[in-house]
Amino acid sequence: MSASASAASEQDQERDTRERLDRVAAYDCRALRLSAFVDSYDQVILDLDGCVWVGEEASAGAAEAIAALREASKRVAFVTNNPYDAGEDFVRKLWGLGVRASLDDVVTVGGAVQHLLAETRPGRGAFVIGTQAMRDHVSHAGLSVLNGTGLAPQADLVLVAGTRELTYEDLRDAVLALSRGADFLATGRDRTYPMPDGPWPATGALVAAVEYASERTAQIVGKPEPQLFRTALDRLGPGRTLAVGDRLDADIGAAASAGIDAALVLSGGATRQQAAVAPAPRPLVVTETLAELVLGRHAALASG
Repeated sequence: MSASASAASEQDQERDTRERLDRVAAYDCRALRLSAFVDSYDQVILDLDGCVWVGEEASAGAAEAIAALREASKRVAFVTNNPYDAGEDFVRKLWGLGVRASLDDVVTVGGAVQHLLAETRPGRGAFVIGTQAMRDHVSHAGLSVLNGTGLAPQADLVLVAGTRELTYEDLRDAVLALSRGADFLATGRDRTYPMPDGPWPATGALVAAVEYASERTAQIVGKPEPQLFRTALDRLGPGRTLAVGDRLDADIGAAASAGIDAALVLSGGATRQQAAVAPAPRPLVVTETLAELVLGRHAALASG
């Protein structure tokens, strides 16, 4: 693409973002009343994939619902198990979909990995199955990333995150390092993540392959472990908190581990039947979308 075409494309994107923000701003959120259920909370933690957006598009009414939360003086944070991108990328996407957000509003699994490694494993060598953004998190934590070197099978740590560029050589080097005693971390166990054409394989599929071949079990950093929600709570401050997500195992499980209430939205692919028969912990409320949950007409209690 030529420089002039690239500049034109960026201008189109900026114009589209401004138009989205203008539409949300023009929408009179003061005229919208929060559902009684959501209004009983002081702050809300929102999952991104499957809740705020699916693929590249916002879930129906999500931007207006988030604007209404803020208009009602509810504090809002976002959490994501998505290991593909950096925090700045998620902030940029939120703005592009008409949701104002800062980097402090977004808690990512990549940031959680970086924090954990900086505290526990600085100076060690790591082999990463993941994107450049995840390798950067590991490097910024003070570790040497051994990908692409002959030292990868001797790594002290194997980290499995999401990537769409997995190779047999990646699996081989990870298994060799683990057979020699490397620590084993993964960002999550999500089997799939929601896309407009259906579920795509997620980090859990890659973790399963490495676990099966190595006969080792990964320590999970992201959801359903509670750390992402605990970090969000630290940033939000004290108050009655509701977590909203689209996955029974990851989102509802993590909320329970963090000691906070949870609601399930079905925009990520879960069904009411799955919610009804799911073992504990279960969501307090199940709705089709975030907008339906926030703005009223929330349907059925999960126990109903």
